[in-house]
Amino acid sequence: MNDNEKKQFSFRTLFEILIVSTRLGLTSFGGPVAHLGYFHEEYVRRKKWIDEKSYADLVALSQFLPGPASSQVGIGIGVARAGVLGGFISFLGFTLPSVIVLIAFALVLQKFNITETGFIQGLKLVAVAIVAHAVLGMAQNLTPDLKRKIIALSALVVILLWNAVYSQVFVILAAGIVGYFIYKNHEVKEHHSKIHFPVSKTVGGVCLTLFFGLLILLPVLRDITSIQWIALFDSFYRAGALVFGGGHVVLPLLEQELVPVGWISEASFLAGYGATQGVPGPLFTFAAYLGTVIGGWQIGLLGTAAIFLPAFLLIIGALPFWNVLRHNNKVSGALMGVNAAVVGILIAAFYQPIWTSTIREPVDFAFAAVLFSMLVYFKLPPWVIVITGAAGGVVLGIL
Repeated sequence: MNDNEKKQFSFRTLFEILIVSTRLGLTSFGGPVAHLGYFHEEYVRRKKWIDEKSYADLVALSQFLPGPASSQVGIGIGVARAGVLGGFISFLGFTLPSVIVLIAFALVLQKFNITETGFIQGLKLVAVAIVAHAVLGMAQNLTPDLKRKIIALSALVVILLWNAVYSQVFVILAAGIVGYFIYKNHEVKEHHSKIHFPVSKTVGGVCLTLFFGLLILLPVLRDITSIQWIALFDSFYRAGALVFGGGHVVLPLLEQELVPVGWISEASFLAGYGATQGVPGPLFTFAAYLGTVIGGWQIGLLGTAAIFLPAFLLIIGALPFWNVLRHNNKVSGALMGVNAAVVGILIAAFYQPIWTSTIREPVDFAFAAVLFSMLVYFKLPPWVIVITGAAGGVVLGIL
C-alpha cells in the first residue's frame, strides 16, 4: 500500500469514527451507565472495533480515573482504532451535539429572561429527582461496608460545615490517604487480558505531566493575571480533574466554583443542570451551558474544552501504564476511599444548593417525588422526566 492509499485509508477510518460517534452523541440518553451500554452494542457487537475483554478493561480504567467515564471509554476506543487523533475525533462526535443544544438553550434563556418562571422551577425539580437517584445508586455501589460509610459521612459533615473553595479538594485527598491505609491489603481481582493501544509511554508521560502541571499552574496564573477567561478555564479544568464517581459529582464542584463569586445565579445554574439531563451525550457538557450564560458561546466552548481536557490527558496518559496500576493494591485502596467520599460530597450538594433552593413548598416536594418515581420505579427515560418537569413547572406556576 503506497502513501496515498494509506492516507486515504486513514481519512476513511477517521470519517467512520466521526459518523459512528456522532450518531451515539445524538442518541445516547440516560447518563454514563446507559452510555456504556450503547457503546458496547455499537463498538463491540456491531462494529467489532474492540473485543469483550478489552472493552471491560477499558471501562475499568475509566472508572479508575477521575473524569467522565463514558467519554473516556469513547476516547480510548477511538485511540485503539486510529491513534490519538482517532480518540479526539471520537470525543468530538460524541460531545458536540449536546454542546450545541445546551449553548442554544443558554442563549434563549438569556434573551427572554425566563430564569424565574415556572418552567425553570420545573427543571430545578428535575435536578432534585436526578441527583436523588444518583445518590442512592452511588451509595449502594461505593459504600458497601461500614468503613466506607464512615468515610462518606465524614465527607458530608466536612463539606456542609466547611464551605471553602478547597474543601472538596481536601476531602478527596484525605479520603484517598485514609483508603490507602485501610484497604492497602485488600485483594485485587486478576484480569488476564491486556490492552494494546498505539500510545507510547513517552506520550503517556507527557500527557500525565501536562495534567498535573496545569492543575498546579492554572491557579497561580489566575492569581497573577486576574484575567477572567483564565479564572474560568481554571475553575472548569479543576472541576473536570477532580470528579470521581460519575458526571453528577461535577455539580457540587462547579457550583462552588461559579455561584459564590457571582458568575451565575443558583436559579440559572440548577435550571441548566436540569436541562442537561434531557439531552444525549455526556453530563460534562453542562459546562457549555454555564460558560454561555457567563460570557457567550465563546466562553461556552472554552468551558467545554477546559472541563474535558483533564479526561483526555488522563486516558491517553494512563493507557500505557494501566496494566501495572490495576494490580496495585495500594492504588486501588486509595481509590476506594475517594469513591466513598464522593458519595458524601454528592449528598451535601443534594442538600445545598439543590434542596434548599428548590423545595420551598409541599407542592414542590410532591412533584419532585412524582418525577423521582417516574425515573426510578417506572423506568422512564430522562428526557421524558425533563419534559414532564418543565411542563409541570409551568402548570404549578399558573396555579
